[in-house]
Amino acid sequence: MRVELEVWRQDGPRARGRFETHVVEDATAEMSLLELLDRLNDQIIAAGGEPVVFESDCREGVCGMCGFLVNGVPHGPADTTPACRQHLRAFPESGRLRLEPLRAGAFPVIRDLVVDRSALDEVIRAAGTVDVAAGTAPEADSVLQPRGQAERALDFAACIGCGACVAACPNGAAMLFAGAKLAHLSLMPQGRAERARRARGAARVLNEVFGPCSLYGECVPACPAGIPLEAVAVVNREVLRAGLLGRGRDN
Repeated sequence: MRVELEVWRQDGPRARGRFETHVVEDATAEMSLLELLDRLNDQIIAAGGEPVVFESDCREGVCGMCGFLVNGVPHGPADTTPACRQHLRAFPESGRLRLEPLRAGAFPVIRDLVVDRSALDEVIRAAGTVDVAAGTAPEADSVLQPRGQAERALDFAACIGCGACVAACPNGAAMLFAGAKLAHLSLMPQGRAERARRARGAARVLNEVFGPCSLYGECVPACPAGIPLEAVAVVNREVLRAGLLGRGRDN
């Protein structure tokens, strides 16, 4: 199987980027996109060139490291599937792929297909944590929670932080990501004490770092974890709730 690749190359954050064309003659339909990049890098190194820089870790679809654009789509053509689980059999017979880094104002390019996604860390610092008493080990049954509510919280907690939702959004918004964090923790008993503080923190980072949400909904099919569009509404609901409570209260 012959695959022609247009790959974005950029030597550093301030360097001028460009596309390079390469051909992999011995690709197979079972290859994932990352395996295809591995094969390409074998060829480039054998020819004395610099390999394409890209991120990966688990290659099992749960770490969120491997995001990039494939023919203009975050991760690739299969909905709710990370790049490491996208296989060449999912592509049309054209045999031509265009690979480039996630495009978003909040994600500056570091090198080649690698971007700086630390803006998502700002959301986590502001809205993705709870304070607990360190050194304690309470009885597991001491904090009760209905099973359905716990399962719903876990559905939102499935977000892997890959940033595909931001790259898919025409405005570069991170509402789906932030909403997943706020929804998860607001549904857990341990997260209710600082619920209003997290909502205010999320709103601040979203306004300062990311673009506004216009409810295009393109973030949902790009999300490997299948986070529903409801997460966007959660952000607005939690911010409104925090405003009604007033700044003097955290819950």
